Amino acid sequence: MRLVEGIAHVDDVDAFVASLAEIGADHGVTVQAFDARYVVSSAHLVRAVELADRAFARDENVAHDRAVEILLYAAGRRQIDRALEMGVDAGEQPVVVLIDGGATGDGSDGDDVDVDQIGVGEAGATAAVEALLDPAETLGTYDVDRVRDYFDVGERELRAVDGELADLVLERVALLDVGK
Repeated sequence: MRLVEGIAHVDDVDAFVASLAEIGADHGVTVQAFDARYVVSSAHLVRAVELADRAFARDENVAHDRAVEILLYAAGRRQIDRALEMGVDAGEQPVVVLIDGGATGDGSDGDDVDVDQIGVGEAGATAAVEALLDPAETLGTYDVDRVRDYFDVGERELRAVDGELADLVLERVALLDVGK
């Protein structure tokens, strides 16, 4: 898995998402963009990928598309419309784009995948995604108020746990499986 950070200038969300999907298809990987203001850490996205892949392996996935399933887990939600809020929007924004060959990049089991080609696909997709963004560090600069509101984390809950907001978000991601 690779993460590309930067500033996106999105005039047309559908066209931007289609460009990412095309990059993914061209390189045999999954590509999913996130508004970086919602992403608390790289561990947030790593865990979302692990859980999405597990859902596909168990035939418990909600979405047919691996990128959307990853988005659902990262958002800690089963509703695609609500999870899309964590994706890109029109305008200028900080983004983090996940690129992952996984088993196959498409959510299948990957038994017939040439593992050596995964890294090649990820490298090519990374370069293509980087060309779409202005370079900038965006991970770790999440918007605390936005994250608290989105993941419904109140002051009382923050005081009650032995950790930080990022820990609670990772818990929300993991708890999505429990809610099935």
